[in-house]
Amino acid sequence: MAHMYPLVSKGALCGLFGFSRQAWYYNKKRQSGLQMQEVFILSLVRELRKEHKRMGAEKLHCLITPTLQEHNIKYGRDKFYFLLREHSLLVKQRRRGPKTTNSNHFYRKYPNLIRDIELLSPGRLWVSDITYIRTEKGFVYLSLVTDAYSKKIVGWCLWPDLTSEGALNALRMAVAGEGVKPGLIHHSDRGIQYCCNDYVNYLKGSKINISMTENGDPYENAIAERINGILKDEYGLNETFADYHAALEATKVAVYKYNNKRPHRSVNMMFPVQAHGQSGPLKKHWKKRKYPVSEKTGNNSGSVLEKQE
Repeated sequence: MAHMYPLVSKGALCGLFGFSRQAWYYNKKRQSGLQMQEVFILSLVRELRKEHKRMGAEKLHCLITPTLQEHNIKYGRDKFYFLLREHSLLVKQRRRGPKTTNSNHFYRKYPNLIRDIELLSPGRLWVSDITYIRTEKGFVYLSLVTDAYSKKIVGWCLWPDLTSEGALNALRMAVAGEGVKPGLIHHSDRGIQYCCNDYVNYLKGSKINISMTENGDPYENAIAERINGILKDEYGLNETFADYHAALEATKVAVYKYNNKRPHRSVNMMFPVQAHGQSGPLKKHWKKRKYPVSEKTGNNSGSVLEKQE
């Protein structure tokens, strides 16, 4: 069948748009190379997500950057966000669950000692909190003690109920593993687990100063609250487990990965175990940035102030 229109060479077509045939071939080759780079980047991301299922894009970018540099690949953060969005690899926020703090009790509530505190080394301030984990047989409760300087989890305990024993076990682990430096402060909410006689007496007996939130504001214990969220959102502790033992094994893995394999913006993108060996001010990456997409909400409107993680 005869062509209805005369054939036009690539050179003539390129000339119509103001560039040479060589430029057309170069651009085509460049696009092909870029696509190969993006396939490589996505493979790195998917491999990391096998272990860190809900790790944020900024930390993923931080972890793959050395590998990209080894392959002479330059790929900026904003471009990386767009790539993850196009392939549905950004993380969406999940709903919060039931409350674990009961501050309506008769025990003494201690004042907040950590307002405007400056931390220059580990072992000066521990923050504690409790969160729930679902099992098919009901809730179990994870108590955490975290070093506020390094963000390392120094004590934890998964317990079948909300009595003070779980929180005490986590504190005992922290004291046994870290010791108690002079002037150490323990900060928590005003929940009954932290105000009861057993817990307070252990703190006093260990010569640990007691500090508590005062106004019921979660931002007064923001570090501890955020650690809970990371373990759930990024390391699968928001799943429903078969029983306590399955939840316990998942918690062991989650705490290890958080401490040893997850870069943290509050400690200059080091792992908490690395930051735990440091001293002096640690650079924080909390700046308000305009990202093309909020990986927390999934929308692409405006400026996003990411959480301090």
